[in-house]
Amino acid sequence: MDPKTHILSELGFELARDGEEMHGRAEVVPEMFAPGTSSIRTSILASWTDVTCGMLAVDVIGPRVPVTLELDVHLYEPAHAHERITAVGRLLKAGRSIVVLTVEFSGEDGAPLAVGTGSFMAAPNPALTIRTTDDLLDARVHTGARLRVPLAERAGCRRLGPGVAEQPKTEEGINSSHTLNGGLIALAIEEAALSLTPGVTLSSLAMRYLQPVRVGPAVATAQVRSGLGRVEVRDAGNDDRLCVAATTRTF
Repeated sequence: MDPKTHILSELGFELARDGEEMHGRAEVVPEMFAPGTSSIRTSILASWTDVTCGMLAVDVIGPRVPVTLELDVHLYEPAHAHERITAVGRLLKAGRSIVVLTVEFSGEDGAPLAVGTGSFMAAPNPALTIRTTDDLLDARVHTGARLRVPLAERAGCRRLGPGVAEQPKTEEGINSSHTLNGGLIALAIEEAALSLTPGVTLSSLAMRYLQPVRVGPAVATAQVRSGLGRVEVRDAGNDDRLCVAATTRTF
């Protein structure tokens, strides 16, 4: 993705190397809150998990493009009353075909807030290549643009009805493979689940990426029972193919 124009760049998440780790930070603004709450969206933490782990995965997989296989984030408590969130990403395991990484999130007081994990593989198409991690970090120029409207509004993510949300694929929302960014898929999943449980936030969000959303829009359909949600994301413009299977849980 081009960090200068990408929707998620407006979240202001800054990344830098620190030895073998990747450190991130962002200031929290109300436009990041889940609807009807003062807590940051869990999908935003999932997006930051994806980019932090993805940067470290490039070190192992590059110049091939890393593709997210699984991504999850789990919160210890609702992420409210935080002015700043920091992240520390580390490599857990680099196998022959799969790389596993983790991210720990904290508030400005240093207290643990959440933990995320990501699994990556190289894109099947060897013609797809990516720059080095350091080049990608240098390219993440902070232009001063910050989120000025709620994230779902900015991304064009709409609730179509109870348990259903739609996320369009636009040039501002794609990844390096030119498919819909995983962080925006997480947003659609969150919106679908929260439409059935208004006024709360997700304590957990786990996603299994089965295939990319190539055409869009991505349509997320949720079923929630006793706070546990099952969500499927399909590519409406590509024969409704199943792209992501997710589970959610509310506080």
